Amino acid sequence: MEAIAEANALLREKGYAERDLAVHPGPRGKVLLKGNRILSPFSDEAELVLRVVRELVPSEHELGARVIRPADLRARLSAA
Repeated sequence: MEAIAEANALLREKGYAERDLAVHPGPRGKVLLKGNRILSPFSDEAELVLRVVRELVPSEHELGARVIRPADLRARLSAA
């Protein structure tokens, strides 16, 4: 649960309200990155979701009117 709290703190620092983008506990030990600013939930291990939030999720200002696509996050992870 520490990774979830850290990820949510980072998202708040990046300007997101919890309804717009937050990390929540999910089924089978996974966590979910979900909200109004992501097309569909991004689900994975807590440490990977924390890495995605830290390294790949732009600030709310940088995102602008766009919506985050989980497929784009996965592609950027595999390219890194």
